[in-house]
Amino acid sequence: MHWSKTPIPGVSLDATGLIALADLTSIAKHTAMNGTSSFLDLLVLCPGIHRQQNATELNGGELPPTAALTSGYVFRVENQATVFYLQKMGISGHLVTMSVEEFPRPQGRKPDLRTISRIMTVSFLIYITPLPLTLLALAFVILLEDWWALAVLLILILARTLNAIVVRRRSASGWKGVKESGVNGDLLVLLSQDRWVRLQGPVNGLKAVTAGQWLRDATFLESSLTSIALLLIYINAAVATNASQAGNIIILALLLSSVGLVALSNYCQDSLYMHGYKVQVNGKPKHYVRRLDLANELINSTGRDDWAIRLGMINQKAEAAANTVKVTL
Repeated sequence: MHWSKTPIPGVSLDATGLIALADLTSIAKHTAMNGTSSFLDLLVLCPGIHRQQNATELNGGELPPTAALTSGYVFRVENQATVFYLQKMGISGHLVTMSVEEFPRPQGRKPDLRTISRIMTVSFLIYITPLPLTLLALAFVILLEDWWALAVLLILILARTLNAIVVRRRSASGWKGVKESGVNGDLLVLLSQDRWVRLQGPVNGLKAVTAGQWLRDATFLESSLTSIALLLIYINAAVATNASQAGNIIILALLLSSVGLVALSNYCQDSLYMHGYKVQVNGKPKHYVRRLDLANELINSTGRDDWAIRLGMINQKAEAAANTVKVTL
């Protein structure tokens, strides 16, 4: 069968390679909500590949104050991926309660049905749809014998691979504090725009999703690999000008369809996966007319108010809240 390399005469698509340079955040958002990058990502080709390492910017620089309702200790959540997820699920004027639970890992070579059912979510199925699309695109350009278009796709796969390797290395679990097995925790997170989130679960799980770094600082080698991947994206734009019109149409269709599917997957995903734990909304958000009502309700349920004072949710009470010692001379 003869395949025409110019199905639409008179139309130029030489600038198709520039589409890959679009600063879209779909890949970065997927990385943040899943805590790392997997090797399935290698065949998910869409604009914004070069933005994956900037997933730490998705929280907009917000590091919300957080109180441990069980101990009164106050700190900030500095895991940017967790903060981004809380921002996504939070609602102004509402308390959103979330649970943190250990995500089941496959036992042996064959995962059990419980693990498979938890993995096969709607968002995951949508996300893996671009994989066969990429394979089809590779097959079509080979049939067309458009080696420049094939080079474009292979360069994108290589750039995706380098970024995935770096993210996997940087997202390895680091310092998370002392292990406290068998102990449950309860955190209140105050986000901007009067969004309030309550995180409940084992202390080890709460530490895994809030403590320490998410993506540690890149080493010289990792920075070099990221720079090479970025240069490949720019080189790709030049290489694409040599591809045939049919090849550019295939590349354009692949990039646009893939980025749409990844964005839809991000929209449908309502859970955060981080260091072997899963964070998800538990129950319906509860509306409060004012923040003081929330503070008073939680004070009554926890039996302590030191955390509320330190968060500035209520006024300081007497001299005991000031943590000062008065010496009378």
